[in-house]
Amino acid sequence: MTDLSALLDIQTHDTATDQLQHRRASLPERDELVTIAAEEKALDAELADARTRRHDLERQERRFEDEATLIEDKATSEQAKLYSGEVNAMKELQALQAEIASLKRRQGDLEDEAIALMELIEPVDAELEVLADRATSLANRRADAEKRLAETEAEIDAKSATVLAEREQLASSLGADLLQTYEKVRADQGGVAVSRLVNGTCDGCHLGLSAVELDRVKHEPPDALVYHDECGRILVR
Repeated sequence: MTDLSALLDIQTHDTATDQLQHRRASLPERDELVTIAAEEKALDAELADARTRRHDLERQERRFEDEATLIEDKATSEQAKLYSGEVNAMKELQALQAEIASLKRRQGDLEDEAIALMELIEPVDAELEVLADRATSLANRRADAEKRLAETEAEIDAKSATVLAEREQLASSLGADLLQTYEKVRADQGGVAVSRLVNGTCDGCHLGLSAVELDRVKHEPPDALVYHDECGRILVR
Protein backbone atom coordinates (compact mmCIF):
# COMPACT_ATOMS: atom_id res chain seq x y z
CA MET A 1 0.00 0.00 0.00
CA THR A 2 1.40 3.40 -0.99
CA ASP A 3 1.56 6.19 1.56
CA LEU A 4 -1.22 8.08 -0.22
CA SER A 5 -3.50 5.03 -0.23
CA ALA A 6 -2.81 4.59 3.49
CA LEU A 7 -3.60 8.28 3.97
CA LEU A 8 -6.94 7.71 2.27
CA ASP A 9 -7.64 4.82 4.64
CA ILE A 10 -6.75 7.06 7.59
CA GLN A 11 -9.17 9.64 6.25
CA THR A 12 -11.88 6.94 6.05
CA HIS A 13 -11.27 6.05 9.70
CA ASP A 14 -11.22 9.69 10.80
CA THR A 15 -14.49 10.32 8.96
CA ALA A 16 -16.00 7.26 10.65
CA THR A 17 -14.84 8.60 14.04
CA ASP A 18 -16.33 12.02 13.31
CA GLN A 19 -19.63 10.42 12.34
CA LEU A 20 -19.68 8.30 15.49
CA GLN A 21 -18.97 11.33 17.68
CA HIS A 22 -21.66 13.34 15.90
CA ARG A 23 -24.11 10.50 16.45
CA ARG A 24 -23.08 10.32 20.12
CA ALA A 25 -23.63 14.05 20.60
CA SER A 26 -27.02 14.03 18.88
CA LEU A 27 -28.63 10.94 20.39
CA PRO A 28 -32.41 11.44 20.77
CA GLU A 29 -32.18 10.48 24.44
CA ARG A 30 -30.34 13.76 25.08
CA ASP A 31 -33.26 15.80 23.80
CA GLU A 32 -35.60 13.52 25.72
CA LEU A 33 -33.71 14.21 28.94
CA VAL A 34 -33.83 17.96 28.29
CA THR A 35 -37.61 17.70 27.85
CA ILE A 36 -37.98 15.63 31.02
CA ALA A 37 -35.83 18.14 32.97
CA ALA A 38 -38.11 20.98 31.82
CA GLU A 39 -41.19 18.99 32.86
CA GLU A 40 -39.60 18.23 36.24
CA LYS A 41 -38.81 21.91 36.78
CA ALA A 42 -42.40 22.89 36.02
CA LEU A 43 -43.68 20.10 38.26
CA ASP A 44 -41.40 21.22 41.10
CA ALA A 45 -43.01 24.67 40.85
CA GLU A 46 -46.50 23.12 41.01
CA LEU A 47 -45.50 21.01 44.01
CA ALA A 48 -44.00 24.02 45.80
CA ASP A 49 -47.19 26.02 45.21
CA ALA A 50 -49.45 23.21 46.43
CA ARG A 51 -47.29 22.59 49.50
CA THR A 52 -47.32 26.30 50.35
CA ARG A 53 -51.10 26.42 50.05
CA ARG A 54 -51.46 23.35 52.25
CA HIS A 55 -49.02 24.76 54.82
CA ASP A 56 -50.95 28.04 55.00
CA LEU A 57 -54.28 26.24 55.41
CA GLU A 58 -52.85 23.91 58.06
CA ARG A 59 -51.34 26.85 59.94
CA GLN A 60 -54.71 28.64 59.99
CA GLU A 61 -56.47 25.44 61.08
CA ARG A 62 -53.96 24.96 63.91
CA ARG A 63 -54.43 28.58 65.00
CA PHE A 64 -58.21 28.14 65.22
CA GLU A 65 -57.82 24.84 67.06
CA ASP A 66 -55.33 26.33 69.54
CA GLU A 67 -57.60 29.32 70.17
CA ALA A 68 -60.59 27.01 70.61
CA THR A 69 -58.63 24.97 73.17
CA LEU A 70 -57.72 28.11 75.13
CA ILE A 71 -61.34 29.23 75.17
CA GLU A 72 -62.48 25.74 76.20
CA ASP A 73 -60.01 25.81 79.09
CA LYS A 74 -61.30 29.25 80.13
CA ALA A 75 -64.91 28.08 79.89
CA THR A 76 -64.08 25.01 82.00
CA SER A 77 -62.41 27.25 84.59
CA GLU A 78 -65.41 29.61 84.66
CA GLN A 79 -67.79 26.67 84.96
CA ALA A 80 -65.81 25.32 87.89
CA LYS A 81 -66.04 28.75 89.50
CA LEU A 82 -69.82 28.76 88.88
CA TYR A 83 -70.32 25.55 90.85
CA SER A 84 -67.68 26.15 93.48
CA GLY A 85 -69.91 28.25 95.71
CA GLU A 86 -67.54 31.17 95.53
CA VAL A 87 -70.15 33.30 93.76
CA ASN A 88 -73.48 33.73 95.57
CA ALA A 89 -74.97 36.95 94.22
CA MET A 90 -77.61 36.25 91.58
CA LYS A 91 -76.40 39.02 89.31
CA GLU A 92 -72.84 37.72 89.37
CA LEU A 93 -74.05 34.17 88.76
CA GLN A 94 -76.05 35.28 85.74
CA ALA A 95 -73.09 37.22 84.37
CA LEU A 96 -70.87 34.19 84.85
CA GLN A 97 -73.40 31.95 83.05
CA ALA A 98 -73.59 34.45 80.19
CA GLU A 99 -69.81 34.54 79.94
CA ILE A 100 -69.63 30.73 79.84
CA ALA A 101 -72.30 30.64 77.12
CA SER A 102 -70.41 33.28 75.10
CA LEU A 103 -67.18 31.29 75.44
CA LYS A 104 -68.93 28.11 74.29
CA ARG A 105 -70.33 29.91 71.25
CA ARG A 106 -66.92 31.31 70.39
CA GLN A 107 -65.38 27.87 70.87
CA GLY A 108 -67.98 26.41 68.52
CA ASP A 109 -67.32 29.08 65.90
CA LEU A 110 -63.59 28.45 66.03
CA GLU A 111 -64.07 24.69 65.76
CA ASP A 112 -66.33 25.24 62.73
CA GLU A 113 -63.62 27.39 61.15
CA ALA A 114 -61.07 24.66 61.78
CA ILE A 115 -63.34 22.03 60.21
CA ALA A 116 -63.90 24.25 57.16
CA LEU A 117 -60.15 24.57 56.73
CA MET A 118 -59.72 20.80 57.07
CA GLU A 119 -62.21 20.42 54.21
CA LEU A 120 -60.17 22.86 52.12
CA ILE A 121 -57.01 20.86 52.84
CA GLU A 122 -58.50 17.61 51.47
CA PRO A 123 -58.50 18.63 47.76
CA VAL A 124 -54.99 20.04 48.15
CA ASP A 125 -53.86 16.68 49.54
CA ALA A 126 -55.48 14.98 46.54
CA GLU A 127 -53.67 17.43 44.24
CA LEU A 128 -50.36 16.67 45.96
CA GLU A 129 -50.96 12.96 45.51
CA VAL A 130 -51.52 13.43 41.77
CA LEU A 131 -48.39 15.59 41.52
CA ALA A 132 -46.39 12.98 43.44
CA ASP A 133 -47.53 10.31 40.96
CA ARG A 134 -46.44 12.56 38.09
CA ALA A 135 -43.06 13.05 39.77
CA THR A 136 -42.63 9.28 40.08
CA SER A 137 -43.56 8.81 36.42
CA LEU A 138 -41.07 11.48 35.35
CA ALA A 139 -38.35 9.94 37.50
CA ASN A 140 -38.99 6.55 35.86
CA ARG A 141 -38.89 8.13 32.40
CA ARG A 142 -35.64 9.90 33.24
CA ALA A 143 -34.05 6.70 34.59
CA ASP A 144 -35.10 4.81 31.45
CA ALA A 145 -33.75 7.52 29.13
CA GLU A 146 -30.47 7.69 31.08
CA LYS A 147 -30.12 3.89 30.86
CA ARG A 148 -30.74 3.89 27.11
CA LEU A 149 -28.36 6.81 26.65
CA ALA A 150 -25.60 5.10 28.63
CA GLU A 151 -26.03 1.85 26.68
CA THR A 152 -25.90 3.59 23.30
CA GLU A 153 -22.93 5.72 24.35
CA ALA A 154 -21.07 2.59 25.44
CA GLU A 155 -21.82 0.96 22.10
CA ILE A 156 -20.59 4.01 20.17
CA ASP A 157 -17.50 4.34 22.38
CA ALA A 158 -16.62 0.71 21.72
CA LYS A 159 -16.90 1.24 17.97
CA SER A 160 -14.88 4.45 18.21
CA ALA A 161 -12.15 2.66 20.15
CA THR A 162 -11.94 -0.02 17.44
CA VAL A 163 -11.78 2.55 14.65
CA LEU A 164 -9.15 4.54 16.55
CA ALA A 165 -6.98 1.47 17.12
CA GLU A 166 -7.12 0.64 13.41
CA ARG A 167 -6.33 4.25 12.59
CA GLU A 168 -3.31 4.26 14.91
CA GLN A 169 -1.99 1.11 13.24
CA LEU A 170 -2.32 2.72 9.82
CA ALA A 171 -0.70 5.94 11.02
CA SER A 172 2.28 4.08 12.44
CA SER A 173 3.37 3.17 8.90
CA LEU A 174 3.45 6.79 7.73
CA GLY A 175 6.06 9.45 8.23
CA ALA A 176 5.54 12.18 10.78
CA ASP A 177 5.79 14.96 8.18
CA LEU A 178 3.07 13.40 6.01
CA LEU A 179 0.78 12.94 9.00
CA GLN A 180 1.38 16.52 10.11
CA THR A 181 0.51 17.78 6.62
CA TYR A 182 -2.61 15.61 6.60
CA GLU A 183 -3.78 16.91 9.99
CA LYS A 184 -3.28 20.53 8.92
CA VAL A 185 -5.24 20.08 5.68
CA ARG A 186 -7.94 18.16 7.56
CA ALA A 187 -8.33 21.01 10.05
CA ASP A 188 -8.48 23.58 7.24
CA GLN A 189 -10.98 21.59 5.17
CA GLY A 190 -13.57 20.78 7.79
CA GLY A 191 -12.43 17.26 8.55
CA VAL A 192 -11.79 15.90 5.04
CA ALA A 193 -8.16 16.25 3.93
CA VAL A 194 -7.87 13.55 1.28
CA SER A 195 -10.04 12.89 -1.75
CA ARG A 196 -9.80 10.38 -4.55
CA LEU A 197 -9.49 11.65 -8.10
CA VAL A 198 -12.11 9.77 -10.13
CA ASN A 199 -12.50 10.39 -13.88
CA GLY A 200 -10.99 13.83 -13.52
CA THR A 201 -13.27 14.80 -10.62
CA CYS A 202 -12.41 15.34 -6.94
CA ASP A 203 -14.81 13.20 -4.91
CA GLY A 204 -14.33 15.53 -1.95
CA CYS A 205 -15.85 18.67 -3.49
CA HIS A 206 -17.27 16.94 -6.61
CA LEU A 207 -15.70 19.51 -8.92
CA GLY A 208 -13.87 18.50 -12.06
CA LEU A 209 -10.27 19.47 -12.65
CA SER A 210 -9.44 21.68 -15.60
CA ALA A 211 -7.52 20.19 -18.51
CA VAL A 212 -4.42 22.13 -17.46
CA GLU A 213 -4.70 20.92 -13.88
CA LEU A 214 -5.27 17.32 -14.98
CA ASP A 215 -2.22 17.47 -17.19
CA ARG A 216 -0.17 18.81 -14.30
CA VAL A 217 -1.38 16.04 -12.00
CA LYS A 218 -0.56 13.34 -14.56
CA HIS A 219 3.03 14.50 -14.78
CA GLU A 220 3.59 14.51 -11.00
CA PRO A 221 5.53 11.56 -9.48
CA PRO A 222 3.19 8.82 -8.08
CA ASP A 223 4.18 9.57 -4.48
CA ALA A 224 4.01 13.37 -4.78
CA LEU A 225 1.42 15.30 -2.77
CA VAL A 226 -0.98 16.88 -5.23
CA TYR A 227 -3.60 19.38 -4.10
CA HIS A 228 -6.86 20.25 -5.82
CA ASP A 229 -6.72 23.94 -6.76
CA GLU A 230 -10.43 24.41 -5.98
CA CYS A 231 -10.85 22.84 -2.57
CA GLY A 232 -7.25 22.46 -1.39
CA ARG A 233 -7.56 18.76 -0.54
CA ILE A 234 -4.89 16.18 -1.20
CA LEU A 235 -5.73 14.14 -4.29
CA VAL A 236 -5.12 10.39 -4.44
CA ARG A 237 -4.75 9.22 -8.03
